[in-house]
Amino acid sequence: MIGKSMQRNGLILAAFAIAATLLVMLVARLTAEPIAREQQRELLQVLNQLIPPAQHDNDLYASCRLIDDAELARTPTPMYLATLNGEPTAAALEVVAPNGYSGAIRLLVALNWDGEVAGVRTLQHQETPGLGDKIELRKSDWILSFDGMTVNGSDDERWAVRRDGGVFDQFTGATITPRAVVQAVERTVRRFKQQKLQWQQTATACEGETS
Repeated sequence: MIGKSMQRNGLILAAFAIAATLLVMLVARLTAEPIAREQQRELLQVLNQLIPPAQHDNDLYASCRLIDDAELARTPTPMYLATLNGEPTAAALEVVAPNGYSGAIRLLVALNWDGEVAGVRTLQHQETPGLGDKIELRKSDWILSFDGMTVNGSDDERWAVRRDGGVFDQFTGATITPRAVVQAVERTVRRFKQQKLQWQQTATACEGETS
């Protein structure tokens, strides 16, 4: 009798577990598209902040191509190309700083076609609240330090935090995070200057892709 009761309870628990799993899968499927649309809307908003509409007459999101460059990210990463009257004016790349204090930091780096930084924004990170999270614009204006910068020559010593002899401020109690971001943005500027013409020729194909 006890055995049958335990068996029945086990079947009930298994049924509940299966039902819960199916419910989670259903909710995930129903919410995936709205979440993707919201992420796209937020990305477009940031893109249009960094590359103003006056600077392009094309759809930035539709003009995305995947760039395969191990110095920017371990997997192919999106580049949004801005054009005006058919000529390139700027580009924004999603890149990864792999050496943040708490892991990888995803960045959006916008560059004018001559290689000058139009702006940088943090897309995703796990840095320490109150310390490393100052890379977010809503927490600090530090990320604006890149605006108007470019890389000169093969050894531009400005591209480091002040503790390392550069021009970028570090955060009190947190040097690893800003150092990682500075290095990632510098790499992006260098690679863009070297590869922009080749990247420009890459076929547009980014739907559903992330870095």
